[in-house]
Amino acid sequence: MKAILIEKPEDTQSVSLTDVNEMKLPDGDVLVDVSYSTLNYKDALAITGKAPVVRLFPMVPGIDFTGTVAESNHPDFKPGDRVVHNGWGVGETHWGGLAERARVKGDWLVPLPEGIDLRQAAAIGTAGYTAMLCVLTLERHGITPDKGEIVVSGAAGGVGSVATALLAAKGYAVAAVTGRASETDYLRELGAASVIDRAELTGKVRPLGKERWAGGIDVAGSVVLANMISMMNYRGVVAACGLAAGMDLPASVAPFILRGVTLAGVDSVMCPKSDRLEAWSRLSTDLDMDKLEKMITTVPFSDVIETAPKFLDGMVRGRVVVPIA
Repeated sequence: MKAILIEKPEDTQSVSLTDVNEMKLPDGDVLVDVSYSTLNYKDALAITGKAPVVRLFPMVPGIDFTGTVAESNHPDFKPGDRVVHNGWGVGETHWGGLAERARVKGDWLVPLPEGIDLRQAAAIGTAGYTAMLCVLTLERHGITPDKGEIVVSGAAGGVGSVATALLAAKGYAVAAVTGRASETDYLRELGAASVIDRAELTGKVRPLGKERWAGGIDVAGSVVLANMISMMNYRGVVAACGLAAGMDLPASVAPFILRGVTLAGVDSVMCPKSDRLEAWSRLSTDLDMDKLEKMITTVPFSDVIETAPKFLDGMVRGRVVVPIA
């Protein structure tokens, strides 16, 4: 089978699109014929070696894939079933979806909801499913559209694009944050009510800023998240799911004890299956597939390796889908 293979025989990493013996696939009770994979920020880090994402070599990257079950020893799946996979350490410690076949644990798979095809499910991917988890988090904390504007960082990226579309569809006013002014029209098309220059959230963090937003979805971390927290309304909620700007959080406790702000962490990698099923069910009804189409860039399997560095340079908009089959 064809696969992107990351190897590190010595201290230097190498990556290639090559033929791999299918017998080398890792253990699992479901074998999937992969139709589509994706290229995410984490995949880009793995392929370029810019961060120690890969924990086991050789490794096939690709944290997302969709496809059809070829063989199954799992009670929930049978040959011919359409499935989607996101997270669970795949592409880090277990071979991933940038290959013609993948073998994984059936407990890691989600049956594809009606109304979403294999390509659309790949386009949604971990980014879109994470965005839905963030929206659900805001809802569970009582942040409704009437409470005020929702700020979304990294809005032109994968998580941000889907989050903007989902929130707008539910009647929220979205303040979309981006460092690329050229993406303003794109973000408006997704439903953003306003577009904010990222520089407004990268300056010096004050213990308390002016109240601006009822809630937030953050993919950046560091000063961006700290500034976002400082400008939440009373009892505002921030769903944090990323660290593109850094792992630190140079914030004050003031917003938490003086305004009752909530910082809610959102993990999509090891998220329980019940939450995954809820998120995917909501995506099938809440996400405008026409807006999803505006987010998609298709990259041939043969171009994945040369495309990966563009993620790290901030040159990628929305979602990158890789047809495999």
